[in-house]
Amino acid sequence: MDMLKDMNEAMHYIEEHLDEKIDFDEVAAIAGVSEYHFRKLFSYLSGMTLSGYIRSRRLSQAALDLQEGERVLDVAVKYGYDSADGFSRAFREWSGVNPSDMKNSTAFKLFPRLTFQLTIRGGMDMEYRIEEKAAFKLVGLKKRVPIVFEGQNPVILKMAQSITSEQREKLQSWRNTDVKTVVNASMNFDEGRYKEQGQLDHLIGSITTLEESFEGFDVVAVPAGKWAVFRMEGSFPQKLQETWAKIFSEWLPSSNCELVDGPEISFNGDMADLQKVSSEIWIPVKRMDS
Repeated sequence: MDMLKDMNEAMHYIEEHLDEKIDFDEVAAIAGVSEYHFRKLFSYLSGMTLSGYIRSRRLSQAALDLQEGERVLDVAVKYGYDSADGFSRAFREWSGVNPSDMKNSTAFKLFPRLTFQLTIRGGMDMEYRIEEKAAFKLVGLKKRVPIVFEGQNPVILKMAQSITSEQREKLQSWRNTDVKTVVNASMNFDEGRYKEQGQLDHLIGSITTLEESFEGFDVVAVPAGKWAVFRMEGSFPQKLQETWAKIFSEWLPSSNCELVDGPEISFNGDMADLQKVSSEIWIPVKRMDS
């Protein structure tokens, strides 16, 4: 698995540079992907943010240095902190122990380095295609909402219920592409998305290529590009959420595609029977060999 090999080489580079400013362009180059893709892929595979991982590894190494008797100020500078006070607060928050007490402490906390390994999981067919799409607009109502992994997001549900019949008619009238239904688009994620923390921008509305003012609505211009398009059918929203998770944890590491920055879009078919809802997911990608 070249992807796993490249990811582990990138992790080795990070490990060798914990006491320096890490060049994330170099990290991404070693992994053979963009920094944007590397950060997202790392988080989906590990369940933590890249910045959070590096912070914990540095504090873990600092704990070892302090146990060896190194001065707090020297250790703080070594791992990139501007002051001993700032380092002490971070170390105390992470370990529950003052750094000045580490030399004589009998209670230790370590954060082991991470490596990626191949795990065989239960198979699930993933029907997808790669499509080149012309530029389009997302038009609708947009709001900053909390991230929810399982079940319906109550803030998004309330947001959908707030759309008036007049607004729905306008949104319907602007749908001039093959997608004739309501779309949900998520973008501008906080890093905490991978631990069900933080927020994202969520838009409920329409896909259109019309040139209008769209007064009273939020508009997100989406440039032309490639999209990985996934289709699924099953209980809503469980099947949709399960597919989202598998796209990032299983499909991306084994595909020849790399994420690019952009909205992640989904829409559903007939919702009369919530046990048999057809859904579609679009994620913006590019070929790694392109």
